[in-house]
Amino acid sequence: MMKGIQIQICGLVSQRWIQKPRAFSSFSFSPIPHPNPYSKLLPTKTIVRRVRFAPFHASSTPLPSAGNVRHINFCQWCGGSTKNDIPEGEEKLRAICTVCGKIAYQNPKMVVGCLVEHDNKVLLCKRNIQPSHGLWTLPAGYLEIGESAVDGAIRETREEANADVEVISPFAQLDIPLIGQIYLIFLAKLKKPHFSPGPESSACQLFPLDDIPFNSLSFSSMVVTLSLYVEDIKTGKLKFHYGTINKRPGTSPSDIRAYTLDHHMQS
Repeated sequence: MMKGIQIQICGLVSQRWIQKPRAFSSFSFSPIPHPNPYSKLLPTKTIVRRVRFAPFHASSTPLPSAGNVRHINFCQWCGGSTKNDIPEGEEKLRAICTVCGKIAYQNPKMVVGCLVEHDNKVLLCKRNIQPSHGLWTLPAGYLEIGESAVDGAIRETREEANADVEVISPFAQLDIPLIGQIYLIFLAKLKKPHFSPGPESSACQLFPLDDIPFNSLSFSSMVVTLSLYVEDIKTGKLKFHYGTINKRPGTSPSDIRAYTLDHHMQS
């Protein structure tokens, strides 16, 4: 599970995609004025279209993502003081130890979790910790050293929902450059129909698709993931999705509206 302090210490590694020209849409979330967002989320019939889900609206210019990088004053290896400089052959400022010369690189954090399906419902947990205390989320958290992404997603589901699951397939990778996080969400099913809140959850519940609390979700990544899932269920084919969530600088982790979804690809 993600703790509040970890949100701010992640660095950013940029990536360049090389591909044939194709049309991409950029999306931003706007609140839905009616009480049930799901009723407008799904079309009444299958239509071939570029925009895949209703809560997101096209944006002509993506929000900038500079990336939050923490300032490092002391070397983690020898304790010496550091200086900010660009190492030879590189392009970014790094914290370089003035004593041993080692460079401190900051890299994104991997967040893994499960979208658990059971009886045409999805399992959500109500967060009992900050950030986003009291809001709903898929069971997910930071990947640990020494475990695979699948193992981490299963562990997080067990810790947060006391649920034993079987992973079916990867469902979505969502990059969030501003806060240095990469989400990898897997589709999974319950091995047994038993679950209960873990220490970091105050409640766990299976939600029918039309009852998913879109206005009370914890993070923009949860809004995007669940919106994509509902749309796939409606069209009758689950896909694998990739996208970049560009959050507006200065917004809180719990702000599920101030972002755009860019470079959405699916297979």
